[in-house]
Amino acid sequence: MSTSPEAYHHGNLRDALLAAGLAALEGAEGKAPSLRELARVVGVSATAVYRHFPDKQALDAALARAGLDLLGKEQAAAAERAGGGSQGFTETGRTYVRFALAHPALFRLMFTQGHPVDGSATPDEAYALLTANSRALVGDPDGAETLALQSWAMVHGIAMLMLDGRIPADDALIERLLDTGNLSAQSCGSSSEESP
Repeated sequence: MSTSPEAYHHGNLRDALLAAGLAALEGAEGKAPSLRELARVVGVSATAVYRHFPDKQALDAALARAGLDLLGKEQAAAAERAGGGSQGFTETGRTYVRFALAHPALFRLMFTQGHPVDGSATPDEAYALLTANSRALVGDPDGAETLALQSWAMVHGIAMLMLDGRIPADDALIERLLDTGNLSAQSCGSSSEESP
């Protein structure tokens, strides 16, 4: 994807660099480009790239964040289409696995960058949606946090098993594995029973 440098004189070079980096992740090699490769693809000097990304790690972190934001938007749209509630929550899990299968290199990059989820950093859109949905389903904060982490672990595990070829990357299997209506109800019920 080669683009002329004239497109970037109004301050949108960073966005163009991220778009080119995301396109490289979707390409045949499936990896983020070096900063010099990125400059060549976009059609600007390496110096211009370094103004936005001082090193490869900064580029990878920005690409990962862009991927997490894209995942969050796709999950939010899926939850809304499903009507919210437990159906919407389940649909965000299916969307997570489908996103991983559609964007394998980006998905892997997203989880090699950043910091542990410990409340000290600003959450990405995907994690913010997960915790908000968990709180809506489970009243008490501890139960909501547990449900969020259990759900994330489950869909991430399914996604990785499919990406690594350990189980078939099959949409019907995604549907079957994440038919969690009864599981969600049981989790919600047990959490409310334990709360004072």
